[in-house]
Amino acid sequence: RVQELMSEEQREAGRIPRTIECELLQDLVDSCVPGDMVTVTGTVKVASTEEGASKNKNDKCLFLLYIEANSVSNSKGQKLKNFDDETSQRSFMEFSLKDLYAIQEIQAEENLFRLIVNSLCPAIYGHEIVKAGLALALFGGCQKFVDDKNRIPVRGDPHVLVVGDPGLGKSQMLQAVCNIAPRGVYVCGNTSTSSGLTVTLSRDGTSGDFALEAGALGLGDQGICGIDEFDKMGNQHQALLEAMEQQSISLAKAGIVCSLPARTSIIAAANPVGGHYNKAKTVSENLKMGSALLSRFDLVFILLDTPNEAQDQLLSEHVLALRAGRRSACSSALLTRAGSQEHSVLQAPSERPLLHRLKISPGEDFDAIPHQLLRKYVGYARQYVHPKLSPEAAQVLQDFYLELRKQNQAADSTPITTRQLESLIRLTEARSKLELREKSTKEDAEDVIEIMKYSMLGTYSDEFGKLDFERSQHGSGMSNRSQAKRFVSALSSLAESTYNNLFDLQQLRRIACELQLRVPDFESFIGSLNDQGYLLKKGPKVYQLQTM
Repeated sequence: RVQELMSEEQREAGRIPRTIECELLQDLVDSCVPGDMVTVTGTVKVASTEEGASKNKNDKCLFLLYIEANSVSNSKGQKLKNFDDETSQRSFMEFSLKDLYAIQEIQAEENLFRLIVNSLCPAIYGHEIVKAGLALALFGGCQKFVDDKNRIPVRGDPHVLVVGDPGLGKSQMLQAVCNIAPRGVYVCGNTSTSSGLTVTLSRDGTSGDFALEAGALGLGDQGICGIDEFDKMGNQHQALLEAMEQQSISLAKAGIVCSLPARTSIIAAANPVGGHYNKAKTVSENLKMGSALLSRFDLVFILLDTPNEAQDQLLSEHVLALRAGRRSACSSALLTRAGSQEHSVLQAPSERPLLHRLKISPGEDFDAIPHQLLRKYVGYARQYVHPKLSPEAAQVLQDFYLELRKQNQAADSTPITTRQLESLIRLTEARSKLELREKSTKEDAEDVIEIMKYSMLGTYSDEFGKLDFERSQHGSGMSNRSQAKRFVSALSSLAESTYNNLFDLQQLRRIACELQLRVPDFESFIGSLNDQGYLLKKGPKVYQLQTM
């Protein structure tokens, strides 16, 4: 069954893409898998259907239109007997001589990273580091051991999650990335099901056989899958776990057991529960999302809407200039994060900060690359450039990783794992792929480390702006955990001495004051203890201690 590809004009008219059955005979069998883009040449045939002939099925057609295929050309290069061979690893794009000259011109630009980052989504102002992370996800790293049957393939596609308050342009950045990607699929989390994301099993009306239909991740194979409203997906997150790490979708339904490739970068945008991001909670608590899924994201960016007079003035100028139809040539104000004074590897200042290098200076006339041309450039880089890490770059990444592990040893939980090291390698490969280089340099590694630091600063800083390494992305913040332990042990000793394990809210508040707990919102603190099973709510403002 083939579904037509819509052009932009047809999509705007709101047409539903139509499907038609195709019959493949002899050597054309197995020439494609679900999710491939194919061009079918053939003759239209008519077959009489049994359903239409029976009297009670009066709404069925008497005849079925189908195409008898003479040739099938697969967009992945040639007819494939199985999708494990080398030709299928890259999605093929055609480049004219004019395109190649344009790609050469782009590559010759002196500050290429800055040009591409600012061309990504010019309508959204600021957020340079977030755009840099999205640009790296667009180019992607290199997949390893794909053809080696004895070793497990290592994914090369980075995944990015952007969390933040509403109205900061997350969805627009997501759509811009999906438009630029040579193969991009954009879905909205609250209107998609788990089978719509992965793979659907449908029964053929005429023969009664089962047929596979690829979902969004299958269609985005070797491209980008953008998922907006990621927090509103309910229990469909589990469907993504295998696709994000193993890069395949396995299915066992109705006697069909198969595995489809889903080598796609997932870029997700999410709003926190309750509308605004609460710094006192971790990313996992803000999104109500499991740690298994969160740890698969290479970069987690947190966008906060903090009032800043200089920033707000420049932002309003930019919006007004866009509305008036002229290009804005203002620079973005420096967004500094209030951090702790203690020395930390995440706050070690670099000599040439990436944020300064990516910014457009005031009054500069910036000419962005058109999206159509940028798509060709990205396609060329993904298809032909496969960089290797240089020893200097590997050393820089290893030093940073070991430093992070050292700072994290004191904690109960260890959010820094080898997954973070693999993320750094993937992003460094993407950084050199962006400039069409076959070797990753030390500078590439330093740029990637700055982006990773920015992502981690948002994750690990607590509500007081302090860097709290004992917080993981996943559980509750450790500062809260140690306070919860003290609080519960004080309640236990009091309950043992008074032989009464019921406490009202006033008593709990008084005990917290005696212990001098630093809790921004006491009722939500008690609520989290209730969720974790230390306290049980017995009535209005009455709690029972469960640990005795």
